[in-house]
Amino acid sequence: MMNDSSIIMLNENSIVSNIAFLKRQFGKKTMISAVVKANAYGHGIEQVVPLMEKNGIDHFSVFDYREAVRVRKSLVNGGTIMIMGWISDENLKLAIEEGFEFFVFNTERLKKVCHIASKLKIRAKIHLEVETGMNRSGLDEMELKDAMSYINDHAHCFEIIGLCTHLAGAESIANHYRIQQQLKKFNKISVILKSNNINPKYHHVANSAAAIVYPKTRMDLVRVGIMQYGFWPSKETFIHFISNKISKDDPLKRILNWKSKVMAVKEVKIGEFISYGNSFLAQSNITTAIIPVGYAGGYSRNLSNRGRVLIHGQRCSVIGIVNMNMFIADISNLQNVKVGDEVVIIGKQGDLEIKVSAFSDISDKLNYEILTHLPENIKRKIIKS
Repeated sequence: MMNDSSIIMLNENSIVSNIAFLKRQFGKKTMISAVVKANAYGHGIEQVVPLMEKNGIDHFSVFDYREAVRVRKSLVNGGTIMIMGWISDENLKLAIEEGFEFFVFNTERLKKVCHIASKLKIRAKIHLEVETGMNRSGLDEMELKDAMSYINDHAHCFEIIGLCTHLAGAESIANHYRIQQQLKKFNKISVILKSNNINPKYHHVANSAAAIVYPKTRMDLVRVGIMQYGFWPSKETFIHFISNKISKDDPLKRILNWKSKVMAVKEVKIGEFISYGNSFLAQSNITTAIIPVGYAGGYSRNLSNRGRVLIHGQRCSVIGIVNMNMFIADISNLQNVKVGDEVVIIGKQGDLEIKVSAFSDISDKLNYEILTHLPENIKRKIIKS
């Protein structure tokens, strides 16, 4: 029984299937690092991480220190946790003490890390992130030169776990030339490091899209995010994958289903406006269902008069402006809808499905954005089917 206004159901069998597919794709020589930043892309760190661990994943990537702590608490047998972004100065000491691996993307952080590691008498586990053309974070050529010199002079401070960069849009062929240039630059930097007696254990550049479209980017480790949750980074990536396959079926399985229930049923007469303002005028006598989820609960206001939900196995239009805590659906074509009946916001009901891509097509947002905006306070439950 659902006591909350909505609930997210996570299908364990889909996770098992997706991880098995990724392992087949990348082979035994390439480690998979499960990217679980942004609350595991909205799916829930505490729910997803134990399932991934259970299925042989023992390397996890997060954005910040807080997420790293959540992953550590969610693991049963330990594992490696890599922080790719933010660590405050206050948490840098804790990150080193707890053995988290983390990116170093400028010489300022490198020196801070050494200062703390020296006091702790612990070698910090770092990945050198280099700038190759994304123009975001990463050591540029001048900083890298200084960093190599500093590392060699302070070898007691560091364990160089990885050399990495981030590719600027492998999900689109429009970025092909730019990515090729990045790879050339990365390989050149790798040679320079080796000539300076710095030998990282892992070289990694690939996210989900790059690992599929550019097999050479897989190297020692791939940072897989969106695909493990059952989504392709882009239609282009999926088309590239199936182009030389006999089967054109999608091998990935969605994990997430988001459900609510009917809070109230109401009759509205012809000529009446529905919800705030005058964006929806009843053109006939209609029956509506009030759903207890609004933009405060993750259902975007952009879906006003445009969204769809599933009730009694049929698609129903969202009508009127989405409120902070409620939205309204037109159920005029349905019979005997009652308070408490299931409403599927994302997922399947009967033969029909509301996909996350439907949200993104309507609201002009990415799958990533829709998923990561799902509030953390929505209850998440593991199911098998």
